[in-house]
Amino acid sequence: MQTKDLDKVIKILRKEVKKYTIPIVTLIAQNEGNPFQVLISTILSLRTKDETTAEAAKRIFKLSKDPLTMSKLSTKQIEKTIYPVGFYITKAKRIKEICKILLDKYNGKVPNDMEKLLELPGVGRKTANLVLTEGFNTEGLCVDTHVHRISNRFGLIKTKNPEETEFALRKILPKKYWIEYNMLLVTYGQNVCRPISPWCSKCPISKYCKRIDVNTHR
Repeated sequence: MQTKDLDKVIKILRKEVKKYTIPIVTLIAQNEGNPFQVLISTILSLRTKDETTAEAAKRIFKLSKDPLTMSKLSTKQIEKTIYPVGFYITKAKRIKEICKILLDKYNGKVPNDMEKLLELPGVGRKTANLVLTEGFNTEGLCVDTHVHRISNRFGLIKTKNPEETEFALRKILPKKYWIEYNMLLVTYGQNVCRPISPWCSKCPISKYCKRIDVNTHR
């Protein structure tokens, strides 16, 4: 794919993803509009299927939707509520730590700042960017495994890991697409542009894709 094709590809993807369920964090952001819930649901989603994340988020947000009331839950109570998300014991501990920091340093508010977000326990660039884009609708470029894989599969960039991909995309992807790029590629990656044997035969953007490292496809 050439950078000149991005406008056409994004336009097609916007239409295509309407056929599928969008990522759970985006759904929570659209339904709740609460940066704290976006932060917590993103932490829950790490290395966890969306279906599991959705149910865990639903349970935990029935108990609390803000740092103050969530901080009053015991770690064991959080563990039990979010199970069986991946690494639920570690995530429960991180959630407690994050709530305390938000209350102590930010008056119970999630900071709208990359560096401050990265100081929170368990928050990396993917999570921080997702909070900025989905929680605050502000500039950020979230790169997960889907975005990393598909951007390289396109032949748009050549990078070794998601962090390299983020900074490579920042150089070539127009800022007007930054906020939605993750949602588009994650949705497409879950349903069409699969990690193994992608559905190239029914992909309307296949003519733009170089299919880098695609050995088999359908």
